[in-house]
Order: sequence, then C-alpha cells, then structure tokens
Amino acid sequence: MLLVVDDSPDIYRLIRARLRNEDLDVRSAGGGVEALEIARKSPPSIVLLDIDMPGMDGYEVLRAFKDDKVLQHVPIIMLSGNQNAHDKVTAFDLGAVDYVTKPFDFTELKVRIRSVLHIQQLLQLLSQRAQIDGLTGLWNRAFFDQRWKEEVSRCARHGHPLSVAIIDIDHFKSINDGFGHPAGDAVIQGVSRLIQREVRAADVACRYGGEEFVVIMPDTGPGDAHAVAERIRVATEGIAWPRHPDRKVTMCVGVAGCSGATQTSSESWLEAADRNLYTGKKDGRNRVVVSNVTNPPQIKAAG
Repeated sequence: MLLVVDDSPDIYRLIRARLRNEDLDVRSAGGGVEALEIARKSPPSIVLLDIDMPGMDGYEVLRAFKDDKVLQHVPIIMLSGNQNAHDKVTAFDLGAVDYVTKPFDFTELKVRIRSVLHIQQLLQLLSQRAQIDGLTGLWNRAFFDQRWKEEVSRCARHGHPLSVAIIDIDHFKSINDGFGHPAGDAVIQGVSRLIQREVRAADVACRYGGEEFVVIMPDTGPGDAHAVAERIRVATEGIAWPRHPDRKVTMCVGVAGCSGATQTSSESWLEAADRNLYTGKKDGRNRVVVSNVTNPPQIKAAG
C-alpha cells in the first residue's frame, strides 16, 4: 500500500491516476492523525507525506512514524512546494528517504517510488537472511530469541495458550564419529525437513544450535503440544538414512506449556522445557517429556 498524506484531495486524485499502472494500492489521508490511524491498522509499504498541512505538519508526522516501533522502518518521501535547503536537511535528519518538490514530474516520481520500494525489498531480504540458519533453512537462534519473548508477552497479556518444545538428537556425536560429518549434516537437514513437515502452519520451527531444534507453538496447550512432539519423534525414528541404513536416529523432546495466562518469564519457561529434555535423556532417551509450567512433568517412553 502507498499512503498519500496531503490535505489537498486534488493531489491525491492526481497521484492515484498517474500511478494506476504501478500495481500499488493507493490510499489517502487528509492529515497526520488520520495517517497514523491508517498506518497502525495496516502499515503501508511507502508514504508520500506533504510537509505543509494544518494541525500536524509533515515533520511532526514523520517524527511520529519514526518513534513508533511498528512504523519506524516504513520509507517516507516528503512532498513540498518549498525548495529551501534547510527543509530538505531537516527531512533527511528526521529519517525521510527522499524529498520531492511540487509541482513534481510524475515520471520522476514513479522512478523514485520504484527505487525506494526496490531498496526496501532488498533490505527486507537481507534482514530475513540474517535470521535463517544456513544449513537447515529454519529460523536461527537470534530469530527464536526475539519471537519467543514476543509470544510469552502475548500469552501474559491475552491469556492465550502457548507451548515450546526443545528437540535434541540422541547420541549425535556417534553419527559424526562413526559415519563422518557429511552424514551428521545430512541427519540435521533431514530432521529439520521432517520438523517443518510435521508442525502446523502457525508453529515456528528454529535451529537452536548444533543438533538441537526448538518449536514455538502459539495458541497450543501442553496436551496438543505433546501430540505434535510425539508425531515428530515417531516420524524421526522411522527414517531410513542412506549413509547408515542400519543406524536409526532418535530424539528427546522437552515440552513446556500453559493453557492460559501465566506470569512465567521467557527464561524460566525455557528452563522448564530444558529440564524436561534432560529428564528424557536420563530416563533412556527417545521420548517426550511434557509439563505445564506449574505442574510436574509427564514422561512418554518410546513405543
């Protein structure tokens, strides 16, 4: 969406007509307050923002965007009939990505908009790539840390169920030592593909590090999370590995969840899942151990 913020309806109509072939949903706001309301409901891809408006001027609106955690990365092109160098410097200092003076050439405006959107797309791709694990294609530990805190906060705020599962491949070192590191990498990649296949669309699968994985399960209580983890465990045990067909791969899974609001911290919650994981390892491996964050763990053995 391209949001045009200008108190002149004629400017909006003209921009919309000239950009009709640009595959953009062009919307308008007649002032700063309306613009912020629209953007907070549905963040735009780019904003064309007039400086000279009654009430909140363009600089105030620009500051409000940059002070908002959700909107601060939305690219904003300032529009003005003033070619004063001081105004341009102020706009760029406040975070605008471009400055276009009126009356503007629409061919030039199109090119500027395309350029900004292209750069924004590249930045998003780079940001996303920095959060993806290179070996497995799953989200990485940095992404998990951020997303987990957000989900725990959401659970505490709204009382939605939430669970997390920590997965560890049993005796993984023996695979590397006995069959070589390429075989170990193949196991990590194979398990990651299986996890992606078995989790639900809303779940968030990440590589936690080494042979460990973690799955965030929003709106999921401990019982349902246990079922997902058990499905992953059973499917992994059934894989025949080309490099070592006689050597099965098993896993332990520690699950911690709640069915409603809890004040358990994100760190304490992970510690509970980690304790469940190591309980499973101590009791024979190849099993799922699940608990409510306030109740004792329940152990599910192999078979």
